[in-house]
Amino acid sequence: MAKYFDVHPDNPQRRTITTVADAVRSGGLIAYPTDSCFALGCRLGSRDGIDRIRSIRALDDRHHFTLVCQNFSQLGQFVQIDNDVFRAIKAATPGRYTFILPATKEVPRQLLHPKKKTVGVRIPDHTVTQALLEELGEPLLSSTLLLPDEDEPLTQGWEIKERLDHVVDAVVDSGDCGTEPTTVVDFSGGVVEIVRRGAGDASRFE
Repeated sequence: MAKYFDVHPDNPQRRTITTVADAVRSGGLIAYPTDSCFALGCRLGSRDGIDRIRSIRALDDRHHFTLVCQNFSQLGQFVQIDNDVFRAIKAATPGRYTFILPATKEVPRQLLHPKKKTVGVRIPDHTVTQALLEELGEPLLSSTLLLPDEDEPLTQGWEIKERLDHVVDAVVDSGDCGTEPTTVVDFSGGVVEIVRRGAGDASRFE
């Protein structure tokens, strides 16, 4: 049964954030809010967490997982980024974008796109997510909480608790959350490609 944490959206309770971070460190899978919509998250190196996300979302091995990072310093450890791309991403973050980039050796192999050797990264503009990332000291391996055969992501903490009670370890709820997934921008092929139009304004990359 998943634990349910009601977190203040502007002043997250430190003790609660620490408890959630400890659950992640011990291999737990959490559902948590971001500036776009709810996401599933686990520790970067958690093979069990990856398998559980794949199972919940019915994903194949071509799915791009996302490393949700606290800041640019952290993001730079996990992806290769040249100056032009750096400036473009810097201007749009923190925000509702996911960027696909070539991964560094710091990224576990099972997270990489099997052919491209790329990974998604983002820096969210969300107080609770940022507090959790600060406490963790490392990125969250994440995927949008969009269930198979459903067009819309889950957006209510109580509903997530009800529907995923036996497949996640914790649900973090901070009230209203975004309802649209991030805009996904692929910088890995030399030409900018808008992979998914979502909550972020895609026109700035066109």
